[in-house]
Amino acid sequence: MAITLPVKVVPCASRSKVAGWLSDELKLRVSAPPEKGKANLAVEHLLATVLNLASEQVNIIKGRTSTHKLVEIHGITHLTIENTFGKPNVA
Repeated sequence: MAITLPVKVVPCASRSKVAGWLSDELKLRVSAPPEKGKANLAVEHLLATVLNLASEQVNIIKGRTSTHKLVEIHGITHLTIENTFGKPNVA
C-alpha cells in the first residue's frame, strides 16, 4: 500500500524540519541546497525519519526540479499522515 503526499520544499534552510501544512501541501524546510539532488535526498530522508520508515519507502515521483513535489510513501495510511502532521488546511 502506498499513498501520495504533495509537499512544498524550502531548500537551504537553517535546519531541516516539517513546517506544517500550507493549504493541501506539507511544507518542508531542508538544510541541503537544491543542487545535484541533495535537497531531494534530504526531503526523502526527513519524511522517512519523521514517519519512522526506511529511506527506500519514501520516493519523490514528481517535481524533482521544482519546489512543489509529489512524494510516494509506502507502508503507511492517510490516517498516519493526519496523526503525525495534523489535517491539511483545505477550505
